[in-house]
Amino acid sequence: MGEHQPHRLLRKRVRDIASGSEGELMAVVTENVSDTGFERLMDLAYIRLPSGLEMTTAVDNIEAAGR
Repeated sequence: MGEHQPHRLLRKRVRDIASGSEGELMAVVTENVSDTGFERLMDLAYIRLPSGLEMTTAVDNIEAAGR
């Protein structure tokens, strides 16, 4: 499990620019996303969708909803 990061939009409604999905930003976590054995760290945003399911996306892909 990665390290949790602070973010100004935590617990706020956000939109994933890549998919257009909207939900509540639950966490931003730095995780190793490599499957090759070489470490590749990335900040991932965990978004809870209205259905209750959670999705992840690159933190750079999120913006406040309603923009």
